[in-house]
Amino acid sequence: MKGGLSITIIIPTWCEEATIAGAVAMGRAIADEVIVADGGSTDGTMAIARASGARVVEASRGRGAQLHAGASAASGDVLLFLHADAELPPSARRGIEDALLDESVLGGNFHLRFVPASFAARLFTWANDVRRRWLRIYYGDSALFVRRSAYDALGGFRALPIFEDYDLVRRIERAGRTVYIRDITVEASARRFERAPLRTLAIWTMLQILYSVLRVHPDRIARLYSDARGRAKARGLT
Repeated sequence: MKGGLSITIIIPTWCEEATIAGAVAMGRAIADEVIVADGGSTDGTMAIARASGARVVEASRGRGAQLHAGASAASGDVLLFLHADAELPPSARRGIEDALLDESVLGGNFHLRFVPASFAARLFTWANDVRRRWLRIYYGDSALFVRRSAYDALGGFRALPIFEDYDLVRRIERAGRTVYIRDITVEASARRFERAPLRTLAIWTMLQILYSVLRVHPDRIARLYSDARGRAKARGLT
């Protein structure tokens, strides 16, 4: 244990052999334990993760199910959920420890910046920052962390097809205080929305309204999202 609290990083994967070694190395610089929760990769992801020093847990494919499987196997006092293509500096550990000195704080997340720099990356970086500060909406790509005790009490991640991260965030926010560590940045790839940023932002705003305001079930939202992505792909927008 590197400090007063032990930290486990949990990384969900599916065919991430190109990035997983770097992700595990980054995780080991921050945490006491790194768990890779794999959803049945058919490439070398699991072997590379083990060789890099991670513990590998196999789970049904789906980010919610994978993250919960990883959390269930974790030994840390704090759970930090990190995407395989994200980059978080070693200073994140001190940020978490300082935030959790206040026992009323259950968890939080970090400032999110999309890379490489482009119009789309800057737009989504700005939108995520505004959404976090003013609406308290944030997702797993911003490196969500939570006390293990709170995670267990709240039931952890649910096996939802979409919004599994925000579903947990809402329960944490209702249960107690969270912090936004804005002076430490996690970097994530802008590859998902680089070709049609405004359209992607509009779609995700619509999906957020369906889920948060209109209370549409994630199963139905996932079908709508899949249909929208299919139409965009057919038109060459993804």
